[in-house]
Amino acid sequence: MITVMKFGGTSMGSPEALQRAVKIVMREGNSPIVVASAMSGVTNFLVSGAENLPASKRDLLDGFEKKHIDAASQILNKEQMKEFMKDFNQRMGKFRDLLEDKNAINDPYFKDNVTSQGERFSTLILCHALMAAGAKAVALTSEDSGIVAEGRPLSGSADLVRTESLMAMKVKPYVEEGIIPVITGFYGTNLSNDGKPLTFGRGGSDYSAAVVANAMDADLLEIWTDVDGFMSADPRIVSDAIKIEEMNFGEAAELAYFGAKVLHPRTIEPVRMRQIPLTVRNSFKPEEPGTIIHHLRKQNTDMLMSVALKADLSIISISSAEIAYRPDMIARIIEKIAENEVVIYSISTSLSTVAFLVHNNDIKAILSKLNTLDPEDIERIEVKSDMALICAVGDNLLSKCGVSAEIFTVVKEARANVEMISEGASDVSLNFVVPMSMATEVVKLLHKKYVRGTVE
Repeated sequence: MITVMKFGGTSMGSPEALQRAVKIVMREGNSPIVVASAMSGVTNFLVSGAENLPASKRDLLDGFEKKHIDAASQILNKEQMKEFMKDFNQRMGKFRDLLEDKNAINDPYFKDNVTSQGERFSTLILCHALMAAGAKAVALTSEDSGIVAEGRPLSGSADLVRTESLMAMKVKPYVEEGIIPVITGFYGTNLSNDGKPLTFGRGGSDYSAAVVANAMDADLLEIWTDVDGFMSADPRIVSDAIKIEEMNFGEAAELAYFGAKVLHPRTIEPVRMRQIPLTVRNSFKPEEPGTIIHHLRKQNTDMLMSVALKADLSIISISSAEIAYRPDMIARIIEKIAENEVVIYSISTSLSTVAFLVHNNDIKAILSKLNTLDPEDIERIEVKSDMALICAVGDNLLSKCGVSAEIFTVVKEARANVEMISEGASDVSLNFVVPMSMATEVVKLLHKKYVRGTVE
């Protein structure tokens, strides 16, 4: 049985957290494959440093080195530290060379290289900690293990076919020998561009672990984080939210994409392709079973399973005469928005208007791009800011008569106006937009009336 275990930033964020991770790995019966994020706070530190080079170079290197040596020295004894420092100095030398190279900063993949350094060192500490605990382990970078990425800088995707082929040669032999591979998350190697690092975006280590599970045809993927699993609502909004014991892939993907900050949304597809079960578990409470996600789930008798909320959004509406009959015009608008790699959460059209739901922070860049279109093609552009998207998830919502009416009756009770609706794109969710000031009240009412375990 092959188990892939992924540890997030908070599960790697301190010597105590690292020691918990070691115990969790050691109690696994078979030799698992481990994927790890950078220690909490390190990626933000690297992003900030990369944006302020060369002025920040010395502080960046000194702060980075100190954090990792301090953590390792609290876990490893004197002899173990000597062995660790051999590997550490080798990797640190490469990091220094990168920042000392005056031409490197002009490389479009430079930030990918810098921001992925955290994973290279967190996995090194975890690997040596496992060996100190008596395990056979090897620290592998994404380059070593054969994770192949493709795409634009800071926004890569895994090439699953090539990754599977390379990992069969580079990782499988370790597993067969009972050696635990400890692999860097967050990035892959861009083989079409000299094997340079290409990151998968924020939260991409979850996705990396799913890619590894797919490549190795694993029996289980475990995501170890700092929460008990998926919840019926955000506990900060709904105090009596309950943990969801079991979900199917579609439900988990919708919740992850539309607000639940438990799992990176892209994590689902690589494991769904091979029907590999996934569990979300709390490394601070390893005795808790967490949430299991797989292709089958027991039928839920309540109307909704969970209600998620994504805040700080805006609706940008572009009006043009009979735009519905001008697909080329809509295509040009979407192309302009896509130039900044903006995430579009919903799209709505009418005869003369097309509206997009995007993050508040993206509005300025979008307007700048849209202003380059022919002014004769655009009659009006309007922006409604401070909106929130509510995602109501349940079994086969489209086949249940009257679900929309029930949900929007609750919205009316909350005295909230529905600004945008998305229904039909998924059979497990109904998504709609309300003013941010009313969103928490809508979530509370929906949870109170229609989520299992909370009906009065």
